[in-house]
Amino acid sequence: MGKNEFLTPKAIANRIKAKGLQKLRWYCQMCQKQCRDENGFKCHCMSEGHQRQMQVFGENPDRFIDGYSEEFEESFMEHLKRSHRFSRVAATVVWNEYIANRHHIHMNSTKWATLTDFVKYLGRIGKCKVDETPKGWFITFIDREPETLLKEGLKNKRARAELADEDRQEKVLAEQIERAVNSKPDKEQTEVEKTELFKQQGEKIGFSFATVSSKAAADTSLQQTAAGKMAKSASIFEEGDDDSTLQPSKKWRKENSTKENETQGTSTILADMMREEEKAKEKVNRKDYWLCKDLVVKVMSQSLADKGYYKEKGVVERVISKYVGEIRMLESNHLLKVDQEELETVLPQIGGTVRIVNGAYRGSNARLLAIDTQKFAAKVQIENGAFDGRILTAIDYEDICKIMSSS
Repeated sequence: MGKNEFLTPKAIANRIKAKGLQKLRWYCQMCQKQCRDENGFKCHCMSEGHQRQMQVFGENPDRFIDGYSEEFEESFMEHLKRSHRFSRVAATVVWNEYIANRHHIHMNSTKWATLTDFVKYLGRIGKCKVDETPKGWFITFIDREPETLLKEGLKNKRARAELADEDRQEKVLAEQIERAVNSKPDKEQTEVEKTELFKQQGEKIGFSFATVSSKAAADTSLQQTAAGKMAKSASIFEEGDDDSTLQPSKKWRKENSTKENETQGTSTILADMMREEEKAKEKVNRKDYWLCKDLVVKVMSQSLADKGYYKEKGVVERVISKYVGEIRMLESNHLLKVDQEELETVLPQIGGTVRIVNGAYRGSNARLLAIDTQKFAAKVQIENGAFDGRILTAIDYEDICKIMSSS
């Protein structure tokens, strides 16, 4: 009996049945033919074409099985890398997505009898991280590409350098503190020599507790008295002033200048300590990841150019594993998963709100005051936290990013 004619109801029904996935046990990988039922598979096995293929297979079965196993493993890992590269996912979920393609390499032609055996094999050779749970087997893709390994090496090297810098900064701070302590005047030298109080016969002793204003008045009267004595002694020593006459005034000026120098020295030491502390914060808070929620970023991925997302802006809705962000595009409202290396920070207009995403003041919100296009730097003023009101004059473009307003 011939085949049903084109577009007859029977032919359309046959095409609808053949469109969906069929049972794996009724598929012949050598002939790449899927049968609908046991009877059809039995008829296929008795056909002349299948018999010729089985004779070829019988000459070297190991070569065919190893070849199909290698193709199955490569296609399965390629799908896992493309669809679930950064997440832990159930093995059955990946399997159902993989077999959705009718022309995939079927497992009955490989050296693995079940999906569990294949998952254990992936964990044994180190291509995936495998763990068994009450809900089944879960796998996590292990990226061993040279570019990824190079990035991990640079990240570990940077972490070791940060630890060494922290130790060095602690030593510098300890030296600064020791120098500040040693530069303070000795208490024993500044204290007035204590003597016993003897009362002579007929002498009256009085005490006065002067306030700050009365003390200032006393200092003023003391200066006026010293000036009067100097004027009187000028008639006696007409040839020149004696050093002993000017001693109180010089001593007072010397004491004032000494106090000013001590104050300036202390302020310089404090400024140095503040700079060292800021450098230490910079080393600790400088990370190789900067994504956070509510940032407005620009997609710079060339692979997404054909889909119309290149240089388009979006808002970060969620951060995955510190380096990948879920971006809600502003124009199309589509949701994308993009690595931070394919994203770029966005600057608002002058007066807009930004977030410091890296460096010493990481996590602080600030107001954009000015932009220096030649140095690729900006001037901002912090608006929250312990550093509220502090102005940063030269912060890199990459360290600040526009925040999506709540309105």
